[in-house]
Amino acid sequence: MPVAPPDLADVDPLAQVVSLLQPSASRAKAATGAGAWSIRQTHGGQPFCCAILDGTAHLEVAGHPPAVLVGGDFVFVPALHDFHLWGAAPDDGPPRHTLLADNEVRHGDPEGPPDVRMLAGLCTFASPDAGLLVSLLPGFVHVHGDPRLATLMGLVRDEARARRPARGEILTRLLEVLFIEALRGFSGTVGAPGLARGLADERVSAALRAIHQHPDRTWTVAKLAREAGMSRSALYERFQAAVGVAPMAYLVSWRMALAKDLLRRGGLGVGEVAGRVGYRSASTFGVAFSRHVGVPPKRYALGAVT
Repeated sequence: MPVAPPDLADVDPLAQVVSLLQPSASRAKAATGAGAWSIRQTHGGQPFCCAILDGTAHLEVAGHPPAVLVGGDFVFVPALHDFHLWGAAPDDGPPRHTLLADNEVRHGDPEGPPDVRMLAGLCTFASPDAGLLVSLLPGFVHVHGDPRLATLMGLVRDEARARRPARGEILTRLLEVLFIEALRGFSGTVGAPGLARGLADERVSAALRAIHQHPDRTWTVAKLAREAGMSRSALYERFQAAVGVAPMAYLVSWRMALAKDLLRRGGLGVGEVAGRVGYRSASTFGVAFSRHVGVPPKRYALGAVT
């Protein structure tokens, strides 16, 4: 008997993107703040996450308006550069922090009771396609009142501090779940164009899920519009407004991300990879890959495995 195709509702583009990013934890810590304190730092585009356990803090990330963070809030920034974090009142003097018991970092007054308790961490994305994939995500994710995110953040911190077997694998899986949960909680809110916002739109989501479920199909805007139950022009405008790129540009970017992952893994010839990502010939795929990536597929594959 023929096997029924999987339901598009079961396809999770967010999970696919996060998995390809290959997240890992580089630093995770518990911190408290008391009195007047401020943290100003510059990072080179690393992923950052912060869970407020209780109390209140203020966060300003370059390119985004300041946010008030309260107990139960979670913030995820896929590419952090300049940021400013402070408590009830900012401290314009030199940063003050003290290492307390259990490796807790105290910002501000080391003696008084804390005004805010939080877990914060910097991560890395191992994927060579991190820039492309991050561009599909919202630049600033702020989720209110989801205690599961704080629990996951605590597990990440504990695992990062331990030296147990399979630590790296566990951290990767925990971070994948953490980021997916944060993006899922954020997707219902109005935000900047990106994958999460596209998935919050029922019509655009149908087109996105079709692309992710069947990247090997010969998609056109007209075919994607039929999946979404819209006219071609309506889907084009709505897709671009929600996701930030045109449907076919998204399709090509996703195909190239998949192709690079398959080539890095090895075991498949260029023709097989071409077929899996929607190209009917190795030569057509080679031209598209070279234009998008800058090197031919065979050379990319050799460089990825050496």
